[in-house]
Amino acid sequence: MKRRRDEAAEMEIVWQTPANPPERWDYIFRNGKRYVRPYHFEFISHVKNRWAGKTIVDLFTEEFKGRPHDYYVDAVESGRIQVDGEIVPVSYIVQSSQKISHFVHRHEPPVLALDIEPSVHPCGQYRKNTVVGILQAEHDLAPLFPIHRLDRLVSGLLILARSASKADSFRQQIESGMVQKQYIAKVTGVFPDNEQVVGNCDGNSPSKGKSACTKFTRISTNGTHSIVLCRPITGRTHQIRVHLQYTGHPIANDMLYLSEFSVDRSTKGMSADRAAANSGPSLLSSSPKSCVDEHCKDNSAVDFRIDPMCTNCPNLAPKGYEADQEGLWLHCVRYSGPDWVFECPHPEWATLE
Repeated sequence: MKRRRDEAAEMEIVWQTPANPPERWDYIFRNGKRYVRPYHFEFISHVKNRWAGKTIVDLFTEEFKGRPHDYYVDAVESGRIQVDGEIVPVSYIVQSSQKISHFVHRHEPPVLALDIEPSVHPCGQYRKNTVVGILQAEHDLAPLFPIHRLDRLVSGLLILARSASKADSFRQQIESGMVQKQYIAKVTGVFPDNEQVVGNCDGNSPSKGKSACTKFTRISTNGTHSIVLCRPITGRTHQIRVHLQYTGHPIANDMLYLSEFSVDRSTKGMSADRAAANSGPSLLSSSPKSCVDEHCKDNSAVDFRIDPMCTNCPNLAPKGYEADQEGLWLHCVRYSGPDWVFECPHPEWATLE
């Protein structure tokens, strides 16, 4: 560990904060995925009451389990973890409300470099690899204010406002039930030809949990799969996916909600990642066949700086995020309000042969 501390001390490091905007050169494209070039970043937190009385090393080891105990000892001794801007010993006891800075070599998770939505705005492990960050870096669109969000791996329409006041106006319409949303999904089997209503659609609150309602109408079928129009009346996480599973016709490549029988059938067809790759170009597309700008072509040969203290280096993605991602056959196609409508094209998988 001492050698790693010495090597790290010799590095010239420029620490970024949330004030540093994303730049075009921040992104690396490999095999249809968009990565962020790892960068040094200062995480700031304040000691909570339940943390008070713990040593600085024990606090990080118990509360932030993504790194081993030895790393935190090393980080405190090298000044990568500080309290109120000062380097402290590993035995230091923290007190409530103190400012703690953790200087890390930040590796953001990759996202599909197609029309599948990454995180909308900075949150959790995502800061630059977000819709807002990408649009700012590559199209100089800022500031942007998201009106709504899409579940992870769902593609389609996303509305962003250019002012906070306009965003608030849209959100108020959504919260008051004045906005109609439409999605399309590719599901297993022959979906019923009459409208299917799932959930509590009468407006009464259930005794437990929150009410949820989705209305489904079949658009087409080929006997193996069906294309279904989905109209969520409420907006719960995974609502459409759960309600389609309830009908007995889950999304045909949704491995989370497919039954055993459906998995056997769906795996005979196109996989989800291949389906996403065939979904067509978009503003955020970066595959070689649909790249809209020169800078978004595959640049997998681009290197990045290794930090000897980093627990993720030399990998580009953080640990646990190298697995293949799959785009769902679920696509937002339309949002409409009292005097406005936004629509987007259907993906190629929505046409059945």
